[in-house]
Amino acid sequence: MPNIGFPSDFLFGVSTSSYQIEGAWNEAGKGESIWDRFAHTPGKISDGSTGDVACDHYHRFAEDVALMREMKVRAYRFSVSWPRVLPEGRGRPNPAGLDFYSRLVDALLDAGILPVLCLFHWDLPQALQEQGGFANRDVTGWFADYAALLAARLGDRVKMWVTMNEPSVYAMLGHATGMLAPGIKDYLTYFKVAHHLNLAHGRAVVAIRDSARAPEVGTVLSLPAIHPRSNTEEDRRAAQVMDGLWNRFHAEPILLGRYPEDLMDRLSALNLPMPAADLAAIRKPLDFLGVNVYTRHFAYHDKNVPLLEAMIDDQFLPRGAAATAMGWEIYPPAIYEMLKRVQTEWGDPVVYVTENGAAFDDVLDGGVVNDPARIDYLKRYLAEVRQAMREGVKVKGYFVWSLLDNFEWAYGFSKRFGLVFTDYPTQRRIPKASAFWYRELIERGSFALE
Repeated sequence: MPNIGFPSDFLFGVSTSSYQIEGAWNEAGKGESIWDRFAHTPGKISDGSTGDVACDHYHRFAEDVALMREMKVRAYRFSVSWPRVLPEGRGRPNPAGLDFYSRLVDALLDAGILPVLCLFHWDLPQALQEQGGFANRDVTGWFADYAALLAARLGDRVKMWVTMNEPSVYAMLGHATGMLAPGIKDYLTYFKVAHHLNLAHGRAVVAIRDSARAPEVGTVLSLPAIHPRSNTEEDRRAAQVMDGLWNRFHAEPILLGRYPEDLMDRLSALNLPMPAADLAAIRKPLDFLGVNVYTRHFAYHDKNVPLLEAMIDDQFLPRGAAATAMGWEIYPPAIYEMLKRVQTEWGDPVVYVTENGAAFDDVLDGGVVNDPARIDYLKRYLAEVRQAMREGVKVKGYFVWSLLDNFEWAYGFSKRFGLVFTDYPTQRRIPKASAFWYRELIERGSFALE
């Protein structure tokens, strides 16, 4: 039974996002977000729910900070609701919104928890979406102004800054497949959005450094391992193409100052509005890279997809593979694979695993939630993280997704990722067995891997 240990200064944390937990969707001067609009559109959310109340974190943040303190977590990655602080996305700030995040930061610091602030976790102000959203190049300047506002207001206390969370997911599922807000299905729009997200990131890095006191600045990328569905040459080529879209289209410009040549060759007929001069603005020195990994995806050749001739099979599971309640394969080597790629292909930056975790069908039974499958999942993925560290990957911390069961985007409240069970009718928080396990890991700095 090997013992997996971590350095004493390893940063164990938890992550959440604003729309998924805050609620208070139209209180105290907050503007409408694209997720407010999307969730209120019939048929968009599988269980018909919205994030209007979610986990009511806006009113209960002190309780949630106390929970984190009890769990001994050392850092909390949260996101700011852009329309809560700038109801129109730009222009006049909302004092009540800024005050909320200031009080949250103070509560975290008082509890000995490092605040890790993410500027954008997908809830764009609806007012900006009506001006084109991230398909409008002007949004890159608006985002930089928003970053400067937050950095000036909170930069005396917040040291770790994340520009945005998972631009690939926001771009693809929000603008190509339409599964997520704003619900657009247009591939040309998708490529514009993806490029503008990269550019907005670079401009925000500059704004944060200009406005905050000695900040550490990074961004968070979703980096699923992309494998071929079969061992045919066509499927292997499809995996390379889809890796270019999901992973390299953001990692390479941000970290290396270039777009993937093989992918751009395929897309050359589109004459995408991506000026080469933008690359210098996109690639700005970072203090860390946040990496989110849950599983691997399988790609296959599809001659019906123009230019790319590739697609992801999101229903495919290898024979005998275990899966989470999301239907995602439990494949711990995925996190090792992608951490090693960050080391060998993308400049070897300091890394934090900013999201990893699993949804299971948790049940509250007699006031207790036992979730051994989640504990096993976390152990196996953390063992892979530790192996990557032994091989020189500069991983400095690990954040579980998520602190609380919450609004899981298009799945509504039907999927539970939390270390803490949320009883939505009462808003009672009940730490699961995994929360107690995580606390023990943090206290001991190690765990036994059966």
